[in-house]
Amino acid sequence: MKKYLGMIGLLTVTIIWGGGFVASEMALETLTPFQIMAVRFVIAAALMAGMGGKHLKSITREEIRCGFFLGAALFGAFALQIIGLQYTTPSKNAFLTATNVVMVPFIALVIYRKKIEARSLVGAVMAIVGAGVLSLNQDFSLGLGDGLTLLCAVCFAMQIFLTGEYVGRIRPTVLNFLQMATAAVLSVAGLAITGGFSFAASGKSILAVLYLGVVSTTITYLLQTVSQKYVDETKSAIILSMEAVFGTVFSVIILHEAITVRMILGSILILSAVLISEIPWRRAKQTSK
Repeated sequence: MKKYLGMIGLLTVTIIWGGGFVASEMALETLTPFQIMAVRFVIAAALMAGMGGKHLKSITREEIRCGFFLGAALFGAFALQIIGLQYTTPSKNAFLTATNVVMVPFIALVIYRKKIEARSLVGAVMAIVGAGVLSLNQDFSLGLGDGLTLLCAVCFAMQIFLTGEYVGRIRPTVLNFLQMATAAVLSVAGLAITGGFSFAASGKSILAVLYLGVVSTTITYLLQTVSQKYVDETKSAIILSMEAVFGTVFSVIILHEAITVRMILGSILILSAVLISEIPWRRAKQTSK
């Protein structure tokens, strides 16, 4: 029963994250990227500080170091994602971000010389082809927004990799707080550099940022952590990859984004790449036998 509740929890996370692409697009109407990120992560850090309670009174240097690297990767991912969203559509932004799952094994290869499985190679090729179909112009040039989103996927892949490295030895409540606090500090620094302290947000943008900070960041990270106690990593990754699908659905329904044949084909290739790279082939064969 807990397994199914965990799967429902992860599916809820993907729905909320899918809505986050639309919320970001709405917030960008009257706010700058760093204004959105600063408010988003300050809210998340404050809420997670409240959840951390007594655990935050005994933070070690090792936890601070790990939290900083994790938060820096998260900051880079969201910064590139929301800046890229200014120059591309929410649906393309969502599916190109989803390629991060395919990139994780290659990061492990570079850092630890860990062998890449055949499924990861197949998934990587499909993801590259899908990204090309979805993003490349007729002259095979890559748009600025799509290029930034692909770099965002690299940062998300690094964040996923580092989470796997740290979660075994760092307290989850402390790690989540330090991650959000680091992202908040870097976002405020970015805001100071760009000189965007003068806010002129509309009511819609304010609601969108509150959704991003409270629901799409604080609640989802907490729900994801709890849900993954009962769902294995492979199934979790497959379920979470549905974020791109919901991002497209919401952008079509709410923002009335037009659907093209290239969008459908590229999206199918990327989603298939994520599924193929995460499904254990050998286990499936043994089960069939």
